[in-house]
Amino acid sequence: MLPAQPDLPELARAIKQWGAELGFADLRITDADLAHAEPGLQAWLDEGHHGEMDYMASHGMKRARPSELVPGTVRVISARMDYLPAATPPDWRERETARLADPGAAVVSLYARGRDYHKVLRARLQQLAARIEAAAGQFGYRVFTDSAPVMEIPLAEKAGLGWRGKHTLMLNREAGSMFFLGEILVDLPLPIDAPASAHCGQCSACIDVCPTGAIIGPGRLDARRCISYLTIELKSSIPVELRPLIGNRIYGCDDCQTMCPWNKFAQRATVPDFDQRNGLGEASLVALFGWSEEQFERRMEGSPIRRIGHERWLRNLAVGLGNAADSIKGDAAIVAALEARAQHPSAMVREHVEWALARHARCDQHGV
Repeated sequence: MLPAQPDLPELARAIKQWGAELGFADLRITDADLAHAEPGLQAWLDEGHHGEMDYMASHGMKRARPSELVPGTVRVISARMDYLPAATPPDWRERETARLADPGAAVVSLYARGRDYHKVLRARLQQLAARIEAAAGQFGYRVFTDSAPVMEIPLAEKAGLGWRGKHTLMLNREAGSMFFLGEILVDLPLPIDAPASAHCGQCSACIDVCPTGAIIGPGRLDARRCISYLTIELKSSIPVELRPLIGNRIYGCDDCQTMCPWNKFAQRATVPDFDQRNGLGEASLVALFGWSEEQFERRMEGSPIRRIGHERWLRNLAVGLGNAADSIKGDAAIVAALEARAQHPSAMVREHVEWALARHARCDQHGV
């Protein structure tokens, strides 16, 4: 056991070992200075690219100033946890791409098919903080997992966990981008790690494949066009002009990740929490659209999907069912499923169902 007044380099080495024991694939340490990220954040907000995500702007530049968020912070422990299920086959990227071509398939982002990552990472980071406290004595800290105004990717990049890809997500040479990030802000002056260099080169695969053109330039994302934003963060109706571009993606979008060459190195999770639940890797649009609100709440318990609620769940599925008309002309099962929701109490659901039925009617009428 480490002494009450620990040697800080030794404590840092111990923290990384404890992190590995808790299921983190990598863990690095950086200082709390993100001044270099402030201009980009302000420009992104000024351009309105955050859409309805008002929380992105509500804290101002505090998001780039960890020591203002948690007074006394001098270091940030940045952790990576891989999330591909252990049983993921080697050709998973090809399989995911093929599923997008199946008009009846309901495509859910890989990260959301298991347990809510917020709960998983937060609990394990708390355990790590408890180990640090047992070794070093009481110290000031706060745990975060995509749950507060913290610029996770710039911190992780500075800590050496990888670099920000052109799709704005974090990339790692040994693990691609299929991982979550979490942080512990601490008042311990631990030794810091060196930042990582970028390795995207001239590749533009993520930009080229984006269905809605949301990646407007290397490292520049207009969230208002991003399918993950449209199906998760947007609380109102999905813009009509973007609905056909969503295809059968009903919760999130992995296109920029599945096309990224670095994800041939994506690692499998070492914890069972991210194993697939409710058959979400094989489910059909019709089957999921038939879930009652009670079924949705029960089956999505412990899932990140539950946060959007049944109303938005049906909204997203209606769009997918409408887009199926591009390949399945007036399919009887799809039309019947939509008609069963035509009088839904939610005006938003009714609107999207009406749009979907109209697409099938046009396709059936014109034979296209």
